[in-house]
Amino acid sequence: RSLTAVDRSDVVILVIDAVEGISEQDSKIAGYAHNQGKAFIIAVNKWDLIEKDTGTMQKFKNSVYEELPFMMYAPVLFISALTGQRVHKVFEMTDYVANRAAFRVPTGMLNDVLAEAVAVAQPPSDKGKRLKIFYMTQIKVKPPTFAIFCNSTKLFHFSYERYLVNQLRKEFGLVGTPIRMIAREKIEKNEKS
Repeated sequence: RSLTAVDRSDVVILVIDAVEGISEQDSKIAGYAHNQGKAFIIAVNKWDLIEKDTGTMQKFKNSVYEELPFMMYAPVLFISALTGQRVHKVFEMTDYVANRAAFRVPTGMLNDVLAEAVAVAQPPSDKGKRLKIFYMTQIKVKPPTFAIFCNSTKLFHFSYERYLVNQLRKEFGLVGTPIRMIAREKIEKNEKS
């Protein structure tokens, strides 16, 4: 039933028990939602039962991201359904991440960010051949999906893709949504002849 609910949803809110921590079922649902490209929020319930000191929230958030490393983009909210503590923030965050998942970036702005990112960190090279990135365009929303045109998809390494995804996330506030990137080869005009 949970997987069917994920399929039908725009935003998935995974409620974790603060006392019990992340269960195997939680991990499976999170992984499925990520693979389906769903906007995502992690709500840690029963936060009122946790003994707190300086940095308790941050430590718990770090442990959540350690258990679900593919969900680093998901905001973590600490709530108590019993007392109502911060429950209103779940609704605010739901609207926010839904908007981010449906956000469309104008191609001009996208390529300005791309040019700046490439200037800061040069694309990788292999055996003397360097990856050249020509341009990027957004091809889909929910989740934001970008086509990046380059001289060689083989040179478009996962680590450089992750770097570009992080730049897009930071520049456009794409919190709570996965970002997909598809590399496509484009032959330069002077290489055709």
